[in-house]
Amino acid sequence: MDRIKLIHQLENDPEIWDFIIIGGGATGLGTAVEAASRGYKTLLLEQHDFAKGTSSRSTKLVHGGVRYLRQGNVALVLEALRERGLLRQNAPHLVKNQSFIVPNYDWWEGPFYGIGLKIYDKLAGDLGLGPSKNLSKEETLDHIPTLESNDLNGGVIYYDAQFDDARLAINLMQTIFDHGGLALNYIRVTDLLKDNGFISGVKIEDQEGDHEMEIQGRVVINATGMFTDEIRRMDNPDSKRLMKPSQGVHIVLDKSFQPGESAIMVPKTDDGRVLFAVPWHNRVIVGTTDTPLDAPSLEPRAKENEIEFLLTHAARYLTKDPEPKDVLSVFAGIRPLVSPEGDDDTSSISRDHTLLIDPSGLVTITGGKWTTYRKMAEDTVDEAAVVAGLEERESVTENLRLHGWLKNTDPADPYELYGSDAPALKEMTNRNDGWEQLIHPKLPYTPAQVIWAARHEMARTVEDVLARRTRALLLDARASIEMAKSVAQFLADELDRDDTWQQQQIEEYTELAKGYLLTS
Repeated sequence: MDRIKLIHQLENDPEIWDFIIIGGGATGLGTAVEAASRGYKTLLLEQHDFAKGTSSRSTKLVHGGVRYLRQGNVALVLEALRERGLLRQNAPHLVKNQSFIVPNYDWWEGPFYGIGLKIYDKLAGDLGLGPSKNLSKEETLDHIPTLESNDLNGGVIYYDAQFDDARLAINLMQTIFDHGGLALNYIRVTDLLKDNGFISGVKIEDQEGDHEMEIQGRVVINATGMFTDEIRRMDNPDSKRLMKPSQGVHIVLDKSFQPGESAIMVPKTDDGRVLFAVPWHNRVIVGTTDTPLDAPSLEPRAKENEIEFLLTHAARYLTKDPEPKDVLSVFAGIRPLVSPEGDDDTSSISRDHTLLIDPSGLVTITGGKWTTYRKMAEDTVDEAAVVAGLEERESVTENLRLHGWLKNTDPADPYELYGSDAPALKEMTNRNDGWEQLIHPKLPYTPAQVIWAARHEMARTVEDVLARRTRALLLDARASIEMAKSVAQFLADELDRDDTWQQQQIEEYTELAKGYLLTS
């Protein structure tokens, strides 16, 4: 996957693209897979790296949304549960069943949540992952030994799924190529081209080559998440604000805080959100907050009160109270919530997706969540094909195996997340002395994975490797900083970069990763 050759291909391709998709997060990548798999000529453009924003900063859950059921949004829950089941089938190497425990500390919670979760089971139908049931106090503590036992009456167990969000994004990018499409990172759309008032393409800037191009397309799709309004104002400077960004923060703790395999779900916290403590890559992720923001950012930072909120709530439910020194990493993501009325209560804003077509023909898809990305993409391509005047073609993604598809993977295999690519990665590892050694003793990553990321996953920077091709930044931010020099050297050899580039990469990554550390 040679980016230089791909850029050359883009510059010299005289044909008009059927679909030009702006945005390389879950929504954009899913839309490009949807279009390419139907046989449309598809181009996706991302201003930074794939899943740089919200799509690599989720709670790592593929779920129906228990709290949406409580809010009465049964249609959204039905859709999400169905998509959860499909994603479990289409990417089994990344999407795994996960048991959740709802601890009951008041007498009424067991029957209340037990009945609600039985409804959740029923809505999932044949795509359910397992039946919920009430647990005694002893059974609850068997699942989560470090759960606070004082006043604990029991619990309810139910099943959803978890995944590695950035790895799924990379597999979606690879799936685009598998179906004849083209996806490029570090390409910024600087303007929209128009012909007689209708959008006819985009003007772009290659962030690496520092030059501009004009690309023609039959329809342009705005799938930029939190930056949706910026693209819409390229089309019409008077466009009203559509987005109401909200920040969600997570802290990452050592596995000792929650050594069991089950996750904890607290249905209602002080701010009305659901709180999760989820086992993930031999760590525990605790989240999330819901803080309204005035403006989006590519690199949002957790606020002190958000961190305090998570530490306080974790201490309520765990026997071992986490302190700031225990936090291995803290990360923030911005939800692209749709609220044209300007609702300030972001926790109550619907997570349904919104599809708009402007008079210029610009198609915008926004809102939604990772779990429903495929259905969002299907709806978008259906409508965009009409705008473009293209031949109607049926969706095939319900049963489309994503790149890397492999069933019954071995959790003990360090390359499990690579799915069907793992044998090739292992072969490459075995052919090169030292490539099987860990780069850092606290993290499970090898030089082979860095080289693989550059050759086959379009990684261009140290950040790309440590934040998204591997999850080093989230699993242990301090250790990832200590890895940066080695990763820069491996990348420089592979990408033919000089010493100045290496030093710049180390400095830039170190500065970024410091924002994931707590100082006290």
